[in-house]
Amino acid sequence: METNDKQTANKIYKIIIAVLIAIIGVLVWQLVVTKIEIKTIIVEKGKSVTQSQELQTELDSLLTEHNKIKKEYSGLTGKMAAKDSVIQSYADDIQRLIASQADYGKIKRKLEFLRSITQGYVSQIDSLYTVNRNLKNENKKITEDFNKEKEKTTELTKDKEDLTNKVTTASTLKAYNISGVGIRTKQNGKKEEDAEKAKRVDKLKVCFTLSENLIIPPGPKTVYVRIARPDNQILCMGSEDTYSFEFNGSRLQYSLKQDINYQNKAQNITMYWVKANKSESAMKGIYHVNVYCDNTEIGESSFELK
Repeated sequence: METNDKQTANKIYKIIIAVLIAIIGVLVWQLVVTKIEIKTIIVEKGKSVTQSQELQTELDSLLTEHNKIKKEYSGLTGKMAAKDSVIQSYADDIQRLIASQADYGKIKRKLEFLRSITQGYVSQIDSLYTVNRNLKNENKKITEDFNKEKEKTTELTKDKEDLTNKVTTASTLKAYNISGVGIRTKQNGKKEEDAEKAKRVDKLKVCFTLSENLIIPPGPKTVYVRIARPDNQILCMGSEDTYSFEFNGSRLQYSLKQDINYQNKAQNITMYWVKANKSESAMKGIYHVNVYCDNTEIGESSFELK
């Protein structure tokens, strides 16, 4: 009886041991499987982190290059504002997908699409730059041509003015060897002599030579002389228009006037101013003489009475 009990106990013991071994085996297997799964998860996690870093690097590189282009061509990027906003919108979307660790392939496809957009952006910027550069070159050439033509026009205008001045000068009479002197008369005016003393002067004599000029048409001309006393008062026979002539749009009183027949040759002219009051002495000082013809001042001089 005891033997049977002992045998039964041994069987139970063996069964328990077998069960324990089986349980241990299952636990060991589950442990191994769990370790493998954990290792796989760690590997996948590491791979996911690496991929996220790779995607982030690629996105940052694209945006850096894009911003560099924007800065380099800042004068042109205003025309590309719409496309720039599209690029920025796609970049923000990709950034959110990377942060949420979305599907790698999806993010990769979006990055490739973004790359194609940025390449198109660069291509359009290059086209705009080329067009702008060509326009600047054309504008520069037009400006240079305009300035050259302007210089030519200025030179031609100057040459024309110089020629006009030369023609005007050449076609103008000149009075030279202008002299003025006080005259004292004797023997009832039959004899005269030069007088430097103002108190001895009876009249003033003005002499000059009209120049030879072969350009001026020959014919009758009127020569006017204005004599200014030391007090700048003009010696004249009266204040009426009868004793005046036109000069540059104004009326000037003259002292002496003579009509001549000019025949393009040098011609000596002498004129006299006779004192109205014989008993009154002439004014002491410097007298100024101006000669006019054809609405032009053709000479000037001065003399002194002491």
